[in-house]
Amino acid sequence: MLQLWRHRLSVSSCLHCYKSFTRRLSVTEWRCAVKASYLHYPGDEPLSPLTTGQLVEKAAEQWGDREALVSVHEGVRFNFEQAKQQGDRLAAGLIGMGLKPGDRVAIWGPNTSQWYLTFVAAARAGFIIVNINPAYQTSELHYCLAKVGVKALIAPETFKTQKYHEMVMKIAPELQTCAPGQLRSENVPDLTSLIVISDNKLPGAYRFRDVMDSATPEQLTYIQQLQSEINADDGTNLQFTSGTTGQPKATLLSHHNTVNNVLLFGKRLQLFLKEHRICLQVPLFHVFGNVLGLLSAFSYGATIVLPSASFNAKESLKAIQQERCTIVYGTPTMFVDMLTKAGESNYDTSSLEMAVAAGAPIFEELVKQLRKKLKLKKFYIGYGMTETSPLSFASLSTDPIDKVGTTVGYIMEHVEAKVVDDKGKSVPFGTPGELWIRGYLTMLGYWNDDKKTEETIGRDKWLKTGDQFILQENGYGKIVGRIKDMIIRGGENIFPKEIEEFLEKHPDILEAQVIGVPDYRMGEEVCACLRLVEGSKLTTEQVKEYCKGKISHFKIPRYIHFLTNFPKTVSGKIQKFQLQKIIIEKEKLSAENRPK
Repeated sequence: MLQLWRHRLSVSSCLHCYKSFTRRLSVTEWRCAVKASYLHYPGDEPLSPLTTGQLVEKAAEQWGDREALVSVHEGVRFNFEQAKQQGDRLAAGLIGMGLKPGDRVAIWGPNTSQWYLTFVAAARAGFIIVNINPAYQTSELHYCLAKVGVKALIAPETFKTQKYHEMVMKIAPELQTCAPGQLRSENVPDLTSLIVISDNKLPGAYRFRDVMDSATPEQLTYIQQLQSEINADDGTNLQFTSGTTGQPKATLLSHHNTVNNVLLFGKRLQLFLKEHRICLQVPLFHVFGNVLGLLSAFSYGATIVLPSASFNAKESLKAIQQERCTIVYGTPTMFVDMLTKAGESNYDTSSLEMAVAAGAPIFEELVKQLRKKLKLKKFYIGYGMTETSPLSFASLSTDPIDKVGTTVGYIMEHVEAKVVDDKGKSVPFGTPGELWIRGYLTMLGYWNDDKKTEETIGRDKWLKTGDQFILQENGYGKIVGRIKDMIIRGGENIFPKEIEEFLEKHPDILEAQVIGVPDYRMGEEVCACLRLVEGSKLTTEQVKEYCKGKISHFKIPRYIHFLTNFPKTVSGKIQKFQLQKIIIEKEKLSAENRPK
């Protein structure tokens, strides 16, 4: 017997500017009598056939005079028409250097107007943009350039302690003597051009502004002609996974993947209701920043505000006040830091209407504090991964705080999801297992890595997320943890996320990260690393007393460490493997005893 239920949304069929919002959000779900945890949300509107470059063009036509980008730290502003024009000039200049559609163009640097324009130029010329973490060192950069065959690399001369031009010369010393665009290096044979964002003329490198100035009318005409030739199923973006172990994989996403994901995401946020200004704190090299950030702006006419080149909570609050931002994007850790800084000075955040968190689950108490102190009306949480372009679950506009703080949101439109056991068999709703995703949003694959691609996406097109997940009958999901992060203590399977959520309910605990550390007798023991609210005197004994009688005895952390900061990636994700190294060293634990 099949059961059908509805909860409905309808908006104008225009994909770029919904002018009416007349009915409520809709989902149609069929589920079988055995209630296996499978959901399919077909949506009530078709997917879009547009490419990223076509989105840019439509934005220029529809919102030409509206501000597209405000880079506060650079003092740069331009509207949607100027964004298209400058992006086309850069695209044409790159074509003039010998690049062709399908070539890989890498951008290595922090959040700047040049990053934004490189994104636009790659989309308009049909290049595949390669996002490189600005914190990468020489060996990591070399790996990325060689892995995907980058032909042109764009980077600032320096940023903070990073000396980008010098680092590239260590990989390709031939830059010292070659003319710009004429690089021939044994170490990176595909790389022919280095473009430096600088006023200085550096060995072997073009200047960014010179490439833009070199565009000819014929090349600009060619860029316009390409808009009808680029296929929505072509690759548009190569994103390197975080790679906590081993070398990172290069995830190839298509226009169809990312354009549709962001159109549906913006619909969830109701971005069509007004002219929004988004304070974008997250790095542009990350899928959160460039897809959910830049693409959402082109899809719905929102203004992107870059408060700083890299995350700085104080600068974000100042930008929100100065630019009257209505939305702020961030990871949970970023929001914690914002709350701390907001308490130090009296910032006016009354313009804020909503916040969007992704990159890690958020806890309910933090949502409450943000709504209270930053005057937020709505809070959205999104769940996904680079390989799913990225979102497969996200909050609904009507979700109460307890839904936002205890789930990862509601299944996205045009997405199938199921939770399976270690044999690939669906488990009942409400039962933990591995989340699998299928639909338009799954990546094209890992670049030049058929084996890893086949391990991740089966012949049935289900993508294995590696996340331990609970799927609920009402369409919401909950992360239990990464399967590889599961702690096995004396035969008991322990999921860190459950303990983290419990600890974060304590009024003195700002953030909790739970890891497994080696133990001779039990195999692994539970360790909790805690960030406390300012001024707290919480002790180890008090934490353990708080746990007694409320969680199972085997889940009570044996080791408790109080830290002021957690090691993080540039995109704001906590590096648990680094925490493990720190604790193992502090406690003088034997890593050899950790089960393989």
